[in-house]
Amino acid sequence: MVRPLVWLAIFAAGFRSVLGLSITPPYQTYVLYEVYVVPGLAAMMLLFHAMASSLAIVYDREMGSMRLLLTAPLPRWYLLAARLLASVIVVMPLVYLFLVIARYWDVRPPALGYVAAFPALLLSGLMLGAFGLLVSSVSTQMENFAGVMNFVIFPMFFASTALYPLWRLAEAGPVLATIAAWNPFSSAVELIRFALYLRFDAASAFVVFICLLAFFLAAVVGYDPGRGLWSRRPGS
Repeated sequence: MVRPLVWLAIFAAGFRSVLGLSITPPYQTYVLYEVYVVPGLAAMMLLFHAMASSLAIVYDREMGSMRLLLTAPLPRWYLLAARLLASVIVVMPLVYLFLVIARYWDVRPPALGYVAAFPALLLSGLMLGAFGLLVSSVSTQMENFAGVMNFVIFPMFFASTALYPLWRLAEAGPVLATIAAWNPFSSAVELIRFALYLRFDAASAFVVFICLLAFFLAAVVGYDPGRGLWSRRPGS
């Protein structure tokens, strides 16, 4: 909660005067930089929480409780899906609290936008959480995962449309714009952004859904002691 508020209060205020924004969908007029950046900061909360939850899984695995959980008489995919859904549900009230506090900076989407954004936030959170599960399945130790978190989070966040429109990134360089366009986090940000303003971005929803399935299925395989990466770990 503190991190996105600091970005909104300090970073966005500093960039308001130097970063001009043209009319960018779903906005129908010129908007302040704070208005543009809030959906990206909401997605950032989902991303950081997903990685923190995955770090907890790595800790549980080192303590042995994760292996005990996976030996329960339930399908492995069900156990991982339940943990994934629980982690997303936990962060949702914090995201909505942030969106309410953002009204202090005149970020005021339609009232129904908060309702319409719930499925977008949930789907995006599940996708990012599944990605975190996949990353945790290939990490052998907490120390390694902490380094991987920084290597994954910051490129994923900064090389996206969370802070700057795609056309701004294209001005900086076509390579960066291409990376941002293919970044699943950008699709999550745009899905949330459009939903807050009562519009549906079908392309972003499709990308987020496909990535959710791909990441989750890969994580299920990764956590399978017989087929996944665990089978090659001594003492795991």
